[in-house]
Amino acid sequence: MEIDLALIWSLLIAFAVLAYVLLDGFDLGIGILFPIFNKGSERDYAMNTIAPVWDGNETWLVLGGGGLFAVFPLAYSVVLPALYAPLTLMLLGLIFRGVAFEYRWRSKNSQGFWDLAFFGGSLAAAFCQGIALGALVQGIDVVDRAYAGGWWNWLTPFSLLTGVSVAVGYILLGSTWLILKTVGPVQEKAYRYAKPALFGLLGLIGLVSIWTPFLNPEFLARWFTMPQIIYTAPVPLLVLVTALVLLRGLREKNDAWPFFASLGLFVLTYVGLGISFFPYMVPPSLTIWQAAAPDVSLEFLLIGTAVLIPLILGYTAYAYWVFRGKVDPKEGYH
Repeated sequence: MEIDLALIWSLLIAFAVLAYVLLDGFDLGIGILFPIFNKGSERDYAMNTIAPVWDGNETWLVLGGGGLFAVFPLAYSVVLPALYAPLTLMLLGLIFRGVAFEYRWRSKNSQGFWDLAFFGGSLAAAFCQGIALGALVQGIDVVDRAYAGGWWNWLTPFSLLTGVSVAVGYILLGSTWLILKTVGPVQEKAYRYAKPALFGLLGLIGLVSIWTPFLNPEFLARWFTMPQIIYTAPVPLLVLVTALVLLRGLREKNDAWPFFASLGLFVLTYVGLGISFFPYMVPPSLTIWQAAAPDVSLEFLLIGTAVLIPLILGYTAYAYWVFRGKVDPKEGYH
């Protein structure tokens, strides 16, 4: 039986992107929430919850971007010029956030500036990730295997909506992470902001879900024609069930349920996105197989990745295991 290497690699890239969104999402969410915490001890406490893991979480972004370049070079060459502006702003935001993370501990006189940089970098990165996603979903113009659109094609009402959606989703992840990892005033504030973030995200998911099928006839057929609707209908139903579990966890002050239910919401929306996308790597023009590198390259890279991904998963799981449980507000990792 012949192995479909392009399909395997598309699943690996999709997994890397999902891992990045889930793991770095709550980091960015805490950055966006930073202004609600009092200067000093509360902000220190919130930041200490992610200090041991935040840089490791970004490994998945490198794997996803690097993998796209190596394995789907045609898709990379089309997507990059189409999304130069939001991707550049995203990277600048991540740089600012990373620098602020280190400098705010060492420069007490300018800590307010670095707190603002941490907030601004996190918000910019989250918003631009959503814009890039929306621009990709709405379609990229391709002619003769090259990007044929303009400089501002990525900036549309739909991409702005997805930008806001991702930012609000990260706020939900960040607040539920703090519920899981903190106690006292920081946890109380996280509880207070998690519920409106949940309702806001559900509303935005609804708007994006209604809008997306009308961007592309194939998207519409996937979700609203028989027999496809039989397979796609469980996704929105599971989203509703997961949201109810999250809401119940918030009401009952169950520290663990909200965070894991938030992760579940992201996984389900990602599955819904995959249902619309497949088999395209760059809708509506390039499929997975059209964008893939030669099989010889895919096979060679897969050998190294088969070693690399278990190592990344192993040290990530170990880090989270070592730093499991609540963070002591009187101590910290810095």
